[in-house]
Amino acid sequence: MRPSLRPSGLSRPVTGAAPRAAPASASASVAATGQRGRLCGQRGLVGDRLAPIRVRTNGCGIAEPVSLREVDGITLSTPATLNCETARALQQWVRQSLVPDVGRYGGGVRSLRVVASYACRTRNNQPGARISEHGRGNAIDIAGIGLADGTELTVLSDWRTRREGRILRELHRGACGPFGTVLGPDSDRFHRDHFHFDVARHRGGAFCR
Repeated sequence: MRPSLRPSGLSRPVTGAAPRAAPASASASVAATGQRGRLCGQRGLVGDRLAPIRVRTNGCGIAEPVSLREVDGITLSTPATLNCETARALQQWVRQSLVPDVGRYGGGVRSLRVVASYACRTRNNQPGARISEHGRGNAIDIAGIGLADGTELTVLSDWRTRREGRILRELHRGACGPFGTVLGPDSDRFHRDHFHFDVARHRGGAFCR
């Protein structure tokens, strides 16, 4: 199996961004539906359990995948195919950082624009690189925060601004802990327009850049 392409909407402005859909093979294989508020045993996680994702590529696949649609009333722009550890880490970040750090700005958080979740590919789609944590269901990429007033905080446009950038930098810092790896615009050219969160653990503690 060849690695899938990098999501097509990342480097565009928010008006042209195209969220990445869950793989057809995963979304078509729902093992159990109606897990409202109890997905992965956690109240507030809404979505479906999926059949195991097994592929021939070494390092890819998820034994117990879920399709996550909502976290504590905050909707995901497209269902995210993840494992439960990643879904629970996302909920922890939502509760401890996203909701309090955004506060009442723009009326509060309404949604998250997800541009990548499960995908069997190498890191940053680079030839010869290791399999990405996305290939194990350990990662989620977020490009924007939808607000109740209809506006959106975007990593691409707002990271360098004063007020909105301060909020985004707090969200980046707040993910360090719930997630083992946190990458943003200051990490490298591949992450200038989104946050990469994954649950891979490192010997020296969380890696956040």
